[in-house]
Amino acid sequence: MQGEKAAPPRTVGFWGSSLLQINGMIGSGIFALPALLVAAVGSFAPWLMVLGGIVFLPLTLVFAWLSSRFDETGGPVLYGKAAFGSFVGFQAGWGRYASGNIALAANTHVMIAYFAVIFPALQVPSIATAAVVAVLLALTFINLLGMRNSIGTLGVLTLLKLIPLAIVALAALFGGFSQQPVLLPQFGKVESVVLLLFYAFIGFEGVTVPAGEVRDPKRDIPRVLVTMLAGVTVIYALVIWAYLTIAPAESASDNALASAADTALGRWGALLVVLGAGFSIAANNFSSLVVVPRMAYGMAQQGMLPRWFERISPRYLTPANSILCYGIIAALFAIWGGFAVLAAASTLTRMLAYAISAAALPVIERREGAFNPLHLLVSVLALAASAWIASHADAEAWTMFGVLIAVGTALYVLARRGRTAAPEAAA
Repeated sequence: MQGEKAAPPRTVGFWGSSLLQINGMIGSGIFALPALLVAAVGSFAPWLMVLGGIVFLPLTLVFAWLSSRFDETGGPVLYGKAAFGSFVGFQAGWGRYASGNIALAANTHVMIAYFAVIFPALQVPSIATAAVVAVLLALTFINLLGMRNSIGTLGVLTLLKLIPLAIVALAALFGGFSQQPVLLPQFGKVESVVLLLFYAFIGFEGVTVPAGEVRDPKRDIPRVLVTMLAGVTVIYALVIWAYLTIAPAESASDNALASAADTALGRWGALLVVLGAGFSIAANNFSSLVVVPRMAYGMAQQGMLPRWFERISPRYLTPANSILCYGIIAALFAIWGGFAVLAAASTLTRMLAYAISAAALPVIERREGAFNPLHLLVSVLALAASAWIASHADAEAWTMFGVLIAVGTALYVLARRGRTAAPEAAA
């Protein structure tokens, strides 16, 4: 009984929270985005990334202002519930949890594909699938051992992915390459890649979820959100500038950073970047394994999921059942392999959480008697950005999004009935 009543300790500080946000935002995209943006807008690409960070700022500010009001685990789940009730709060979290399993499996397959360049045995489909399952189960096990172990592991993985990026940037700076003048692109070319800018920043909200394990969440999480948005924007801009400066052959742009490193440093540089890409995806996946199960744990605390998800490991004080469920389901998806269609709905589930949070801020502030016109304006801008991004999804993604919402609604109804019936059964 004591294990079920225990709560995870508050062990995470500013830098631990920063690792969650950095790795939620930087995954495999940073290794492919430079070539795509440079091909579209030329030498303006690094500055376009800076503009993207500015455009994304309203959403970040909404989450910063909301996180300063909550110190429990749940993030968007809590924001939606506080403003609109339990059902809306549940929808803010459920789709993210469900689609996260699918994205985790898919991303781990991509990670193994990167490592297969170095270890050819991983090119065999059966061996690759076994490796994916083994990695997912290993990361799940590490996550069970406590938040401090998880943050430490995430710190190591973060270094392993940032070091190759830093080496490429230094090679561009000191390699004697000629600088290209910045030329403004045509508006139509910018518009064609604006969506990529938002994809580069999606994932920032994960840092708000494990607030119940942060030492001072109302102070640290808002600071992390804004600081790390600026930091990630600078990292992306520098990496794109380095790629543009080194200017590798366009025929090699399928693996943009690797080709740039090959041009500047030779074969070992390209190999280093391939390793960095693999570790970058691993860090992104591990961050997901830290954050998303705690969203389900927070939903169970709020009575939105069965109490089973609320169980805390008496030894390690982690939400063990939620972590195990998340990791095992992802492993099953990895074995199945037919999750490409479902993965298309992942972005829409994020947009739903963003839209609910953006709408929640002015509602919560009005109830508190602290209505702020600036906050209202920023919320409207954030809501408009979320709607615009969602409008680019295709019919297939919307269909699977609807299926996820329907399944989640059924689970919500069952959980609420179970919570209501439990006292009667005990009596």
